[in-house]
Amino acid sequence: MSQLTVTTKSKNGQWVNEVEGAPHLSRSFRDKEEAVQAAREFAAAHDREHRIEESDPTGAITDPDPASSPEAESADPNPQVPFSEPG
Repeated sequence: MSQLTVTTKSKNGQWVNEVEGAPHLSRSFRDKEEAVQAAREFAAAHDREHRIEESDPTGAITDPDPASSPEAESADPNPQVPFSEPG
């Protein structure tokens, strides 16, 4: 018997755990950490593999804030822009 997977992924602003071969066991969560923990526990209890499917940003309000990335922390939030008089 092949090992079926539990996949944690972002879907319509929520995090869902989809159980391959058993859609009635799939569940949704408010945040990724809660979904991952539940999926790992379910996968271990039912001898299944767990994987996390990262999603590309969609621009929706539920996407992570790009300003909170490590690269953004060193950027000047108020860069100086040269001012020139209209000519």
